[in-house]
Amino acid sequence: MKLIQKNTLAILLGLSLAITSCSQQRNDVTEGSTSDDEIEFIFPKGNKGAEKNFTGNAYNYGLLMDSTLTTIVGNVYFEPGARSNWHTHPAGQILVITDGVGYHQIEGEPIQVMKKGDVVKCPPNTRHWHGASPDKGLQQMYILPNIENGIVEWMEPVTDEQYKL
Repeated sequence: MKLIQKNTLAILLGLSLAITSCSQQRNDVTEGSTSDDEIEFIFPKGNKGAEKNFTGNAYNYGLLMDSTLTTIVGNVYFEPGARSNWHTHPAGQILVITDGVGYHQIEGEPIQVMKKGDVVKCPPNTRHWHGASPDKGLQQMYILPNIENGIVEWMEPVTDEQYKL
């Protein structure tokens, strides 16, 4: 059992460096700003996400990589205004919003506001992005099932015009 846990931890640490992330209308967002002190951190902040995959500062903390369940679970904290690039997941993705306010958009659909307690499903092989609102940070847990099919395909950044839609 300990060997399996050590192997899983080693894989998790490696994946947490390589992976980071990846459904109310936008005018529902409350005013004000959120600092790290105002976000209830359930997990450690984690490692800063790669600049090539994010606009602004996003931090990933890997929680679980299970080869039997073929699932990865992690946490991402987006500072206000931070967002992912457009991306897809071969088997889809589930987001559980644990604090803050953020946005999610599937290509061709309106931007959706995400708040604490929301659960969002990103369908398999569907272009989407997600991140914090301009004024409030966002903390989300992500679940990536069926990782034997792949994890994530990163694409181009979300433009300011797309973000401010």
